Amino acid sequence: MILFPAIDLKDGQCVRLLRGDMDQATVFSDDPAGQAAAFIAAGAAWLHIVDLNGAFAGEPVNAAAVEGILAAAREAGAEVQLGGGIRDLATIDMWLAAGVSRVILGTAAVKDPDMVKAACQRFPGRIAVGIDARGGRVAVEGWAETATLTAVELGRRFEDAGVAAIIYTDIDRDGALEGANVAATAELAQTLSTPVIASGGVSSLADLERLKPHEGDGIIGVISGRAIYDGRLDVAAALKFLAN
Repeated sequence: MILFPAIDLKDGQCVRLLRGDMDQATVFSDDPAGQAAAFIAAGAAWLHIVDLNGAFAGEPVNAAAVEGILAAAREAGAEVQLGGGIRDLATIDMWLAAGVSRVILGTAAVKDPDMVKAACQRFPGRIAVGIDARGGRVAVEGWAETATLTAVELGRRFEDAGVAAIIYTDIDRDGALEGANVAATAELAQTLSTPVIASGGVSSLADLERLKPHEGDGIIGVISGRAIYDGRLDVAAALKFLAN
């Protein structure tokens, strides 16, 4: 199981939101590249990056910060998955060419599924679908809109598309340190053949202990942000536990 330390970018800074609210952003660093280097130095092989401004704007906004992170990752041999504001093949192509290992498509998965399927064919193994749910329903446009789809319904749409992974985020728990929604994440992983990455609410090593037994169900990774920044979850200790 892979640990993905999260770097959420707002106005060029590393922040964490509370339940997806842009007005409730806590700034943890004004040096995204330095933060990335610190995570990699602690042993992280992957980083999870989200352009929060881009998610609302529908196009990349924090490109300079992302490019700095990519430079740090490239130097250390780490990999980066990136989401937020990626809505067309040209933007996907741009980021993959810049060194992103995997792009995450969220809003596009709901509003332009044909483009997502085309991207999977064009870039095999390099496209992930982000399913962000509030009350069990999928949210899009930077979580500002809630669709009528459930997470399972959306996941099933891409079962045969060649999606590398589904990143499932429980918005109600994201940034709240209330614990991961293990039951919903495990249910999604058990239902789908596509691998699932858990996100939202991971607050301590205890959450990893609850997720780890579901590795066999298809949960291949876990994303954590605020708990790492707050010191509640030590990256090196988490990596050691997940590797066993």
